Amino acid sequence: MSIERVNPAELSPPTGFSHAVVATGARVVFLAGQTALDADGKVVGETLVEQFERALGNLLTALEAAGGTPADLARVTVYATDVADYRAQVSRLGQVWRRLAGRDYPAMAVVGVVRLWDERALVELDGFAVLP
Repeated sequence: MSIERVNPAELSPPTGFSHAVVATGARVVFLAGQTALDADGKVVGETLVEQFERALGNLLTALEAAGGTPADLARVTVYATDVADYRAQVSRLGQVWRRLAGRDYPAMAVVGVVRLWDERALVELDGFAVLP
């Protein structure tokens, strides 16, 4: 299995993501959207940063249970109910990402949404990974 991160010089330098990810491998793991739910199914955390940390942790827990690691992530989509707040907190969110997932960034997108399934959720992450 291999994952190659491609960041063409002709594009703006990526910060916290890769422009393209070329993945080859034997297994693809599709990760369902994860919010800041605890084991009892309740949203925890009042701030975007707190909820992002829990949602990312939940995504990585699902990935680990499927046999993967953060470095195997090929694509992650972030759904945020307040993109302006997301942009304002991007430095802190990046710190959370690096602490939990490292610096092997997948291809990513942030999408603004009106609301998520659980009305208290501020952010949701989904994605897929390619495993050996």
